[in-house]
Amino acid sequence: MTAPPGVIPARSEGPLLLGVRHHGPGSARAVRNALDAARPRAVLIEGPPEGDALLGLAGDVDMRPPVALLAHVVDDPGRAAFWPMAEFSPEWVSIRWALEHGAQARFIDLPAAHSLAAGEEGEDAEGALRIDPLGALAEAAGYDDPERWWEDVVEHRADPAAASRDAAADPRAPFAALAEAMAVLRETYGDGSHPRDLVREAHMRQQLRAAAREFGDDIAVVCGAWHVPALAGKFTVGGDRALLKGLPKVKAELTWVPWTNRRLARHSGYGAGIDSPGWYGHLFGAPDRPVERWMTKVAGLLREEDRQVSPAHVIEAVRLAGTLAALRGRPLPGLAETTDAVRAVLCEGSDVPLALIQDRLIVGDVLGEVPDAAPAVPLQRDLVRAQRALRLKPQAADRELELDLRKETDAARSRLLHRLRLLGIGWGEQVRARSTGTFRESWRLRWEPELSVRVAEAGVWGTTVLSAATAKTESDAVAATALVDITALAERCLLAELPDALPVVMRALADRAALDTDVAHLAQALPALARTLRYGDVRGTATAGLAEVAAGLAERICVGLPPACAALGADGAAEMRDHLDAVHAAMNLLADPTAAGPTATHSATGRAVLGPDPAAAEPSTGPAATDPDPDGDAAPTSPAIGGPTPGVTDSDPAEAATEPALTAPAVTGTGPAATNSGSGPRLIGSGGLRARWFGVLGRLAGWDGVPGGIRGRAMRLLLDDGRVESADAARHMGLALSPGTAPADAAAWIEGFFGGAPGGGMLLVHDEALLGLLDGWLTGVAPDAFTDVLPLLRRTFAGYEAGVRRTLGELVRRGPAARAGAGDAPVPGFGSGLDAARADAVLPLVGLLLGRDRSNNLVGVES
Repeated sequence: MTAPPGVIPARSEGPLLLGVRHHGPGSARAVRNALDAARPRAVLIEGPPEGDALLGLAGDVDMRPPVALLAHVVDDPGRAAFWPMAEFSPEWVSIRWALEHGAQARFIDLPAAHSLAAGEEGEDAEGALRIDPLGALAEAAGYDDPERWWEDVVEHRADPAAASRDAAADPRAPFAALAEAMAVLRETYGDGSHPRDLVREAHMRQQLRAAAREFGDDIAVVCGAWHVPALAGKFTVGGDRALLKGLPKVKAELTWVPWTNRRLARHSGYGAGIDSPGWYGHLFGAPDRPVERWMTKVAGLLREEDRQVSPAHVIEAVRLAGTLAALRGRPLPGLAETTDAVRAVLCEGSDVPLALIQDRLIVGDVLGEVPDAAPAVPLQRDLVRAQRALRLKPQAADRELELDLRKETDAARSRLLHRLRLLGIGWGEQVRARSTGTFRESWRLRWEPELSVRVAEAGVWGTTVLSAATAKTESDAVAATALVDITALAERCLLAELPDALPVVMRALADRAALDTDVAHLAQALPALARTLRYGDVRGTATAGLAEVAAGLAERICVGLPPACAALGADGAAEMRDHLDAVHAAMNLLADPTAAGPTATHSATGRAVLGPDPAAAEPSTGPAATDPDPDGDAAPTSPAIGGPTPGVTDSDPAEAATEPALTAPAVTGTGPAATNSGSGPRLIGSGGLRARWFGVLGRLAGWDGVPGGIRGRAMRLLLDDGRVESADAARHMGLALSPGTAPADAAAWIEGFFGGAPGGGMLLVHDEALLGLLDGWLTGVAPDAFTDVLPLLRRTFAGYEAGVRRTLGELVRRGPAARAGAGDAPVPGFGSGLDAARADAVLPLVGLLLGRDRSNNLVGVES
């Protein structure tokens, strides 16, 4: 089957069949040489025939591979398939050669209309062969790695220097040899357990016959080597028509889309995934000395990362790669040899910089480009215009984007990204901003080829990003059934600034909120509304319509939360504790920031009381209800924690009159569902909503019917907001850890109080009374119960920083006597009290930093 060496077969032998490996640089170079020698009038390429109209765009100056042909169903853009091409893909080289030499280029594979209808879509469009032809040939040649065999036989044989030394070689010889090997494999394995190939090959033969009638034998066919025997064999026209008869069909559209090196490794379209597209691109583009040029690239990358790499390092790495290739019996160093040499010489044995080389060079983060003339849905064109106007160029690599919402350009970028997220186009992912200011956003951007499909799918909602996002949001609002989903949608709608969709979302939100009675659902929904109400004015958005809905949710949570917390299991208590944290943060956001805070006066007595089991509580008489236990000597069954709140003064009587006390304010009736008889919660104004919420926390902290984790967390929230003193919290902790409490419930209380919330470990470090109570309880736990409470305690303390755990260990090691001290004696490691002189010395510097003190008494500091 092969021609004698050095002799080019006559053209009368039939079409020139060039069997290739998709995305193989050696195959691409050999195809180019064969086409230069044969000069065919037509080049037939494996690919969907609907793409013939797009082949001319491959010669556009703005077309830069890697790119891909995207085919999708017109009525269902989600059903799509890709045919990717890189600059070293034989198909791309064939297309460019035909355009440059005036030859006719055509695709001859099964039409995408049939492939998509048959379900060959997305990354499974080609399907993986159960019989790997390259693997079979490599095994026959004594190789255990098909990639290594291909490199030795094809890639290294096509080295430019070797080709120049053997100019008399027949450029068609490797294809003839490969066709002969594939013929043997097809005789052995048939269709390779992939019967769909028989249909595809029948269509290829039909197209080949049609081209032969037009161009004779002056034709070159570029296809996968596996298909060459099927195109060279004798098959009847009737048999091929029978295979193609009755195939399902859909209406499909095709266009060019950008592709990335990372996606070339995926089995999509042509199906020959590669693990090192950057390396293959280098082999194809290097005019000579590929190993030396590769080591130079690696050295340049490492120098950019501030690593010391000298020319001597590069020389030694090249020598080592050549030595390794010789020891392993390879004609030239391959990727394995160069990687080993780079690790040993340039990376000094470390895999950390090698991972950077793998990501940046061996794979690469190249993103292709397509010209504006390529077909696109109107939404895609509007997105491209917005990207250019806002200077947001899509990139394949991760990109961090910091936005200042006070700037019009950054605000517009934020709106675009939020609208795309509503459309399901995940170009950007919002991350936690480095700044705590509400006027900043942080995004991580990365453009993936699949987003082109998402854009085509979203095109059914509108022709512009704004209109499509509006229509999609309205549809989602009507279809949403969960309250938490509709509140999240309302928040995203405001962030995306969709004024036309907001009324629809608000109506849906009001309807769902009125019908939902599950306190857990209400607790999940409130935080999103609170964030929107508090921070919406940063963007200048109108949020007044949400205030009424948020007020209703907050009211119903305050009423329904205590009974919802009763008789919960361990998992339910943990979930409800998370809801408690979220609602507490939301209540703080809903309050007027200028209203009463932790240092405001709450009542004439300034006391915050944790009531007993609400089922046994007596009705209060008004919002300024007094402490039922003013002396603080309540029995253990009715624990009350009282005392002046830190920082509370009576200097603002008006403020004291506007915010009720925390003694279960204005409760009427009995039981956990007791309601407030005063005015409803006010989102803006006196802070009555906060007082009502702290009353709920007080009930939860003092009710024995609530799981210990929730009681402990409620007490912690009150303590953090300055509503109770640490001494009162310590007394309540002593009651929770009393001998009459089950060890598991006591451990849950500890986890709720000290775990999860920030600063739990530091609270123990600085509050010797709490640490002593915890130490005493833990040492008194019975051995049989200790194993039951250990997982809770371990989970609690594992969240502390290493320094905090070490400090706690040192304090416990000193023992209770050292911690308690005697009288005013200082505890080891801590001062006896505040050093006023040293504290006053820092005031001039603080005033200078804050700009409030014009006088400068600091030595050596100029004002």
